[in-house]
Amino acid sequence: MKKKIVIITIVSVGIAIGCYLWSGDSNGSSTDSSLSTTVKAERGPIQLRIESTGRVVSNLDVEIKCKASGEVIGVPYDVSDPVKKGDLLVELDPIDEQRRVKQAEVNLSSSKAKLVQAQQNLETAERNLVNDMSRAQADLKAARAKFQDAHAKAERAKKLLEAKRVSIEENETAQTTASLAAADLENAKIALAELKVKKDALEVLRQDVTLAEGQVESNKIALEMAQQRLKDTKVFAPIDGVIAARQVEVGQIISSPTSNVGGGTALLVLSDLSRIFVLASVDESDIGRIEVGQRVTITADAFPDKEFYGKVVRVAARGENTSNVVTFDVKIEVLSEGKQNLKPEMTANVVVIAAESENALLVPSDAVYRRNGKTFVLVPSDGQQPERRNVEVGIDDGVRTEILSGLKEGEEVVHSKGQIQSRWARQRGNRSRPPMSPMMRIGGKR
Repeated sequence: MKKKIVIITIVSVGIAIGCYLWSGDSNGSSTDSSLSTTVKAERGPIQLRIESTGRVVSNLDVEIKCKASGEVIGVPYDVSDPVKKGDLLVELDPIDEQRRVKQAEVNLSSSKAKLVQAQQNLETAERNLVNDMSRAQADLKAARAKFQDAHAKAERAKKLLEAKRVSIEENETAQTTASLAAADLENAKIALAELKVKKDALEVLRQDVTLAEGQVESNKIALEMAQQRLKDTKVFAPIDGVIAARQVEVGQIISSPTSNVGGGTALLVLSDLSRIFVLASVDESDIGRIEVGQRVTITADAFPDKEFYGKVVRVAARGENTSNVVTFDVKIEVLSEGKQNLKPEMTANVVVIAAESENALLVPSDAVYRRNGKTFVLVPSDGQQPERRNVEVGIDDGVRTEILSGLKEGEEVVHSKGQIQSRWARQRGNRSRPPMSPMMRIGGKR
C-alpha cells in the first residue's frame, strides 16, 4: 500500500513539472526550477559605456614655410621649445633680396625723373602754344585790317583812274598792295590753323605723362614687393605654441612655396597645445548613441594610474570604410588638469558615458525576456507557474537592466542561473570584430 502511494506521488510530481515546463515554454521562458532562482529588484547606479581607442591631437598644427628662397642662417628654436606669437623662428641670408630692393629703388627714381621730364615738356608746349595762339590771332587781326585798307585804296584808285585823276602806275601800285594784303591775310589764317594742329599734338605729350605716371606706379609696386621679399627672409611665429617638428638646419638652401611647384621646403611644425583633443574611431553600431556634450573618461598607456576627463565636441557626419568596417571619428576635448601630459599622437583609450542613472531600479539582464516586440520578466506567484509581467526597460549594461515601469523595488523576478551570458553579450560575441567592454541597450533595443 505504501509503495503504491509513493508511485502515485512521483507520477503526480512528474505531471506537475511537465505542465510547468510546457507552460513556461509557451510564455517564452524555458526556465528549469533546478537552474533558476529569484532576485529582488534593487536600486543602484548604472551607466551606458561605449569604449574605443584613438590618438591624441593638438588644437592646431601649423606647418611653417618661408615665402623667400635662400640659405638658412638662423634657427633659434629646437623641438619641444615653447614660442610666443611674433618670435623669430627662421632667418635666411638677406643679401640677394637687399640687392633686389636696391635695384627697385633705382628703377623708381629713374621713372620719377622721366615723369618730371614729361610733365615739363607738356607745360612748355602748352605755354608756347598759348603764346603762339595770341601772336597768330594778333597777326590775323592786323592782316585783316591791312587787307581791308589796301582793298579800299585799290577801289578808290580804280575809280580815280577812270576819272583820269591818277596815273596808271598809281593804280597798279594800289592793286598790288591790295593783293599783297590779301596774301598776308591768308598766311595769317593758315598760321592760326597750324597752331590748332599743334594743340591736338599736345595730347601726345599728355599721353607721355600718363605713361610715365604708370611706370612710376609700377616701379613703386615692384619696390614694395622687393621690400616684402626682404621681410620674408625672416619667419615669425603666427601663434603661441610648441615646436613639434624641425626639418631645417643652418646652411641649408630652401625653396619658396610661391615659386616652386613642389610646394617649397617645410621648415617647422608649430603646435598649439592650449587645448588637447582625442580623435577616437567609433564603430557604426555604436555611433547612434554618441552625442555632443557626453562625458568621457580617457586613459593612456603612458599613465596607467591616471584618468583624464573630457567631453565629446564633434561627431563626424561621414564614416570611413576600411576593409568593409565602417567607423566614425569622434572628437573629444580633454578638460581635466594635467592634460598637457598627453602628447600628440599618443594612443588613448576612451570610455564615453552615453547614458547613466544614479538611482535606477535594476534587475539582472538574464531575467529580462523579449517576445513578439514585448519585454517582460517572470515574477513568482502563489501557483507553481511564474507570472509574466510586461515592463519598460532603459539602460542595459549587459549584466543589469534598468526597469522604468512595470516592476517595483523589492519585487522578486525569476533569474536563470544557467544563462551565463545575456542575449546582448551572445549577439556581440558572435560578431567577427574583437569584443569590447559590454555595450548597453536603451529602451530595450539592441
